[in-house]
Amino acid sequence: MKSLENSYIENYRFSQSIISSIGLIREYKGKETLYIKQSPDVLEKLLEIAIIQSAESSNRIEGISVPHDRVEKLIRENTAPRNRSEQEVAGYRDVLNLIHQSHQDIPLTENVILQFHSMLYRYTTIKAGFFKKTDNKIVERKTDGSEIIRFMPLSWQETPEAMKKLLLLYNSYCKAQSYDSLILVPLIIFDFLCIHPFLDGNGRIARLLTLLLLYQNGYHVGKYISIEKIIEESKESYYDALEYSSKGWHDGDHDILPWLEYFYGTLIAAYKEFENRVGVFIGKGSKTEQIMAVIERFIMPFSIKNVEEACPNISRDMIRKVLRQMRDTGDLEATSKGRGARWRKKRG
Repeated sequence: MKSLENSYIENYRFSQSIISSIGLIREYKGKETLYIKQSPDVLEKLLEIAIIQSAESSNRIEGISVPHDRVEKLIRENTAPRNRSEQEVAGYRDVLNLIHQSHQDIPLTENVILQFHSMLYRYTTIKAGFFKKTDNKIVERKTDGSEIIRFMPLSWQETPEAMKKLLLLYNSYCKAQSYDSLILVPLIIFDFLCIHPFLDGNGRIARLLTLLLLYQNGYHVGKYISIEKIIEESKESYYDALEYSSKGWHDGDHDILPWLEYFYGTLIAAYKEFENRVGVFIGKGSKTEQIMAVIERFIMPFSIKNVEEACPNISRDMIRKVLRQMRDTGDLEATSKGRGARWRKKRG
């Protein structure tokens, strides 16, 4: 709640770069409406892909790994989980689905956050749905087994009151429209992470709350592009931003800038990916041309699945056909064979 307290937020001077980022995100939000109207069939496929990637990436950030084909079965077929890792992915899936289906009817309250936490662990034997009863700490584990404490959250005794205050401040600001939602959302998520109200699952709940609050404030990009996947791909920057901005947080003497830069950078990256995936289908020629346009953006070797995710309205058979054509014309070459074959553009 330190970042949302009047004494902090009123006196914080937002840099020009932050103001520019907020303006750019608002522009993307305006385009989002156009894409949603023009490409409903594409967006339905993007939603499914995003749910799979989000459940997979958000858990993998926390060291919970499940084979991709099993994640797909858990999401697409609602398959019963077979082990602890799959149980946690299935729980994340359920909270995601709830947010996607009912976000407008979900108030940001203590009970809702506790419900999310309970759902996250609903398939496990872990007791969840209540705040921590012992103190915890945020540590970095070294390869030699030693630990470095990155941050000491609030004690368990302080946590209930801190969460109450955090939610009260956010909801009161929203009601009074005191600050732009693009300022309030990253601040409440950051303070939530600093409070660290649960013994386990704080990162995943924070990412779910991010999706919910962006949704409720009209930013729907997280529905179609996995913000969790972008965070996973920039995980070191994510932890660095949290560490730098949390210094002095207990005294309200912290600098929120590194966290804001990371948060807005992630959101901008999501919108760029959204524009790339949907924009390519609006007035840009045949399916062959669409596939070739997507391939042109790849820098590293890519798989058919990568192209399929970027071209949700095009069949795998059509993608294979174009890849073979581009191979025969000398534009592409296969770097490996088999089910997981990868391709790369030939250098001129």
